[in-house]
Amino acid sequence: MADQAPKFYKNPTIATVLSFFVMGLGQIYNGQIGKGVLFIVLYIISWVLIYAVVGFVTTPILWIWGMVDANKSAQKINERIAAS
Repeated sequence: MADQAPKFYKNPTIATVLSFFVMGLGQIYNGQIGKGVLFIVLYIISWVLIYAVVGFVTTPILWIWGMVDANKSAQKINERIAAS
């Protein structure tokens, strides 16, 4: 039997919790650096938009979307790893 490289799975719960505390950190944990940075930038912009009232709607939506995305992305990454 040939030696196989170890498979490193992502924990969807950890990805979700990281995004709960710091927007975009779950994506960075998943190895999606660009996406994580984009989420961080969008979240900062959304916080600035609170002064224009729009941020009161966009900030919680973006925060929840980031957590859901981190979780689903980790699951998809794990599926790809398991299939290989």
